[in-house]
Amino acid sequence: MDSTKKKAKEKKVKIKQGKLARREARMGYFFILPWLIGIVLFLLYPLGQSFRYIWYNIRITPLGTKFNFIGTGNFTQIWMEDPEFPQQLVTYIWQTIVEVPIIVVFSLLIAMMLNQKIKGRSFFRLVFFLPVIIVSGPVMNMLVSEGAATIPALNVQSVITALDRVLPTAVAQDIGDMFSNMIMILWYSGVQILIFISALQKMDPSLYEAAKIDGASGWECFWKLTLPTLKPMVLLNAIYTVIFLSGNEQNQLINMIETAMFSGTKEKGYGYASAMAWMYSVVISLITLMFFIILGSKKDAYDRAIKRYQRQQKKELRMQKSVRRRNARNVRKMEKATASGHTRTYSGKSEY
Repeated sequence: MDSTKKKAKEKKVKIKQGKLARREARMGYFFILPWLIGIVLFLLYPLGQSFRYIWYNIRITPLGTKFNFIGTGNFTQIWMEDPEFPQQLVTYIWQTIVEVPIIVVFSLLIAMMLNQKIKGRSFFRLVFFLPVIIVSGPVMNMLVSEGAATIPALNVQSVITALDRVLPTAVAQDIGDMFSNMIMILWYSGVQILIFISALQKMDPSLYEAAKIDGASGWECFWKLTLPTLKPMVLLNAIYTVIFLSGNEQNQLINMIETAMFSGTKEKGYGYASAMAWMYSVVISLITLMFFIILGSKKDAYDRAIKRYQRQQKKELRMQKSVRRRNARNVRKMEKATASGHTRTYSGKSEY
């Protein structure tokens, strides 16, 4: 009787917990409802409309908007009649592949230095993050036009000439452009530095103390402790940098898409610009996927050792359960045989 009451009470508690969990889930959906509405109105709906526009030649007339279905005509026109856009697309791919590792590595080095116990640490953090706050679109355009994004002491033309001897001309020119915009590239590192600093501050100092006791050098601590721990943050910063570089004010592709959208000509317009934007989005997605595969697929030795240990533990638990079940079956057989009287006695001993 007592056990029945106990089970009924446990059932009531579970029902109350289930109701509470469902109520909390409903409240969670209520809190994110404005965000979901914003996603639908300002992301999914415009995305669907732009995907629809790529198949049409759209003209705005005094009588309204006219849609003329042309299929893949916009894409054909981009590749056949507008050689500047594919050329800028290739340049963007190369610059992104080169600039993203530079920004991430620079951010990691600065974050490790700012994580040390030095005087004025907060001031230096502010200095490195300040360009992110003050450098808006018009300000950045003004600085670039005045030559503030270049290093005056660096002779970029000599760098291009030296690289042209061992590399193709286009590659040497792109690397030279990267050197000429080195200051601007470093200005884009503020957010990445903060992300790395936040991850470094969460690391357990006892790990470094134990490693130093075992005789590990600073270089070994970096490669075997710091870098494996920061690997998710490296991937996050790489993806963030790709997205940031794809939409900043100095990107010529964004300017070309905006110009095509508001050109007002019969050949171009919303459909033509939407096709350019979708091609650009596919390229960005492929670059992001490339960095995700490079930085996110390989597990370090520490993770592999943990996985191997967990598999061994599960195997041992399965073996222990199997042994316990086999012993339990043998005990039940012996008890059953004893209860039914099926025992044979030889020389004063019982054999089952």
